[in-house]
Amino acid sequence: MKCRLISLALSIVLSVALPLLAAEPAKPVRLGTPAMSFDTVPSWGLGDDGKSIIGSTHGGVVIDKSGNIYTTSSLGIFVFNPDGKLVRKFVGPEYSNIHDIEIRSEGNDEFLFGARNANGEGIKVHSVTGDIVLKLGIPAASGLDLKKWSPTAITVAASGDIFLADGYASNHIFKFDKTGKYIKHFGKKGNELKEFNTCHGMTLDTRYEPNRLLICDRNHTPNGRLLHYDLEGNYIDEVITGLGQPTSVAVHGDYVSVPDLKGRVYILDKSNKIIAELGHDPKLSPRSFNVKQEDWVEGVFCGTHGSYWDKDGNLYVQDWNVSGRIMKLVRVK
Repeated sequence: MKCRLISLALSIVLSVALPLLAAEPAKPVRLGTPAMSFDTVPSWGLGDDGKSIIGSTHGGVVIDKSGNIYTTSSLGIFVFNPDGKLVRKFVGPEYSNIHDIEIRSEGNDEFLFGARNANGEGIKVHSVTGDIVLKLGIPAASGLDLKKWSPTAITVAASGDIFLADGYASNHIFKFDKTGKYIKHFGKKGNELKEFNTCHGMTLDTRYEPNRLLICDRNHTPNGRLLHYDLEGNYIDEVITGLGQPTSVAVHGDYVSVPDLKGRVYILDKSNKIIAELGHDPKLSPRSFNVKQEDWVEGVFCGTHGSYWDKDGNLYVQDWNVSGRIMKLVRVK
């Protein structure tokens, strides 16, 4: 009789527990507006056990010509195919803490350019072999006495010239030639029109001819903003303000994605007007760095830090996140 009671009790416990353990997977969530909308892809980029495999994220995203997605973390560089399966990775102290990343083709090869804030350098990495072929440290030729060197953003012009922003320190932007030779620097720390209050993100704005630098002035008061500078370091204009804390920018055709550390991604059109706001829930955002994976909410961002478009207009977004979060958003045609 006692055994039968124990068996019955165990059956009751299992009948309650098993449905909880086998909870339904997250369903896609639609984000955006009729002008630009996306569907999330639940569990994209996670391991076979459903857990994140990339370490804490405070970095960026780029895509190569084959469609592989590169994202950076505290551990290094992780490369996924469009289905979210890991292709390869470059991990270790020489690849860790890449805060911003760009990708460029040179002949038959592609190279990653990274700004390593915690390690105080810019690097150039072969996208397939992982070979580091160039490092950019404090340029002595600048004549500056920099007590701190903490690069936050990097981009590369068609000429091969490299722009590296010292956004967590001096707020100068340094220009190097393709061999790493110092050319010049421009900008300074401040909150005025032609100054940077944390030049946090930067890319080449290919929507304009000649191309321009599109720069995130993240902590500008009262609102974060984007700025245009020409490739000689001359101020052009204030592109848009009122963006919270813009962390990075990525260009796709006429459109620009702008992650905001307050937990959203803005989409701008060719006229630099906001046409969509993705992933923001005023009840939950911003939640920032310390949101563990078990507390992620599908379609709600924590503290967006990087983004990149594929050739079909799908968007990949990385959160600043303790558990390591990268998301795929499929463009709704």
